[in-house]
Amino acid sequence: MLYQLADGGTVDYRPHFFDPEEADRILHFLKQGIPWAQEVSTFGRPFPRLTQYYSDPGVSYSYSGVTHRSLPWTPVLADIRRRVEEAAQARFNSLLLNYYRDGQDSIGYHSDAEPELGQNPVVPSLSFGGVRTFVLRHNKSREKRTFDLAHGSLLLMGGTLQHHWQHAVPKTARTVGERINLTFRDIRQS
Repeated sequence: MLYQLADGGTVDYRPHFFDPEEADRILHFLKQGIPWAQEVSTFGRPFPRLTQYYSDPGVSYSYSGVTHRSLPWTPVLADIRRRVEEAAQARFNSLLLNYYRDGQDSIGYHSDAEPELGQNPVVPSLSFGGVRTFVLRHNKSREKRTFDLAHGSLLLMGGTLQHHWQHAVPKTARTVGERINLTFRDIRQS
């Protein structure tokens, strides 16, 4: 379902991008086959989630003072990338994975508006595992939109969204299962 947001942002949410059986297989692979790491921010605090980064050769990604060292695509991740590129009608050369182990793992409000992502980047986000609430907040009006991201779902952020909205996966006291998120980007190296 396509949502038009204030100031030209778009969200295309597809709750059943992967059927449950395939989503289960992918989740199992992600939990067992990814060498998860806990990065430390420039403030010396560990990120409240585990991460890993895959990309084409020579592509790197930095945020919050951390430059991610890239791993080469696995066959499973390359196949997922191909399917996401078809859905998004865009090319992606990198993938950031986040492992939210429980409701205390989170990511604060931010936008994917780094210069190396281009003017109006399309940023696809896949979710596997426990349902978590994804919150969008408009920079000026503080309007909020929320999406409960289902197991096997795809959320495509597009238009001018990254320039006028921030997004987060806040902590929750509710009992929630593990969730793994895959966020694709097309990083333009200088």
